[in-house]
Amino acid sequence: MPRGFSHRAARLGSAVDDARRALDGLFNVVQVAEEWGVKRIAMASTIGVYGGLTTAGALREDVPVLLSAPHPIPRYKKIDELLGEQLAEASGVEIVNLRISGTWGPLGHEDPFFAAPALIHGAAAGTAPDLSGILVPVHAGDALDLTYVKETGRAIALLQTAQRLNHRTYNVASGRATSNTEIIAAITQVVPDFRVDLLEGDARPRQWLDITRIHDDTGYEPEYDTERVAVDYIAWLRSGNQR
Repeated sequence: MPRGFSHRAARLGSAVDDARRALDGLFNVVQVAEEWGVKRIAMASTIGVYGGLTTAGALREDVPVLLSAPHPIPRYKKIDELLGEQLAEASGVEIVNLRISGTWGPLGHEDPFFAAPALIHGAAAGTAPDLSGILVPVHAGDALDLTYVKETGRAIALLQTAQRLNHRTYNVASGRATSNTEIIAAITQVVPDFRVDLLEGDARPRQWLDITRIHDDTGYEPEYDTERVAVDYIAWLRSGNQR
């Protein structure tokens, strides 16, 4: 029988019909998992569920998160996590929450929450990065737990195929905070003339996701540092790929 599959969907809109469709997606996945005898569902959550926490440092999966959220994506992810717990208990299907950090890399896009993709897309194209789509002003010191997409995919696969997991929720992350200043420094090792003017300082506490759980249960260990990401991603973009 199928071992499992991942559930990931865009969460946009606030009307009743949109909310119903969003929840129906989760219900459908669990219903099919029951019918097919699927052992485990890996449900994509987000680093955004930690939004609003003001404590700097590593964020463990057991830290209390706020019930509110300023954006539909983390709001729905919180709903999914709680609803998933109920469905798992009622159905007997293992439902695991994957709190995925800021992910960037091939086939990605400019993200509304962090500047890394726009910075590297601009550098690879030889143009000024377009930061207009980011929801908050971008500061040089802003830092986020960023994971290269190849690492994110490997981590998800390890969690999906692990013989046994000891927790319901896992951070899928690099385990470190990477600032825009660090990203720019890595880019200029590949594109020496890259320049961008950002606001000084930072607008949020320096936080990152603790990856002890995923390491202990799967052996996952990040392999890409920021410099290696810049080299690999820019080479991929310059080989003719647009994103």
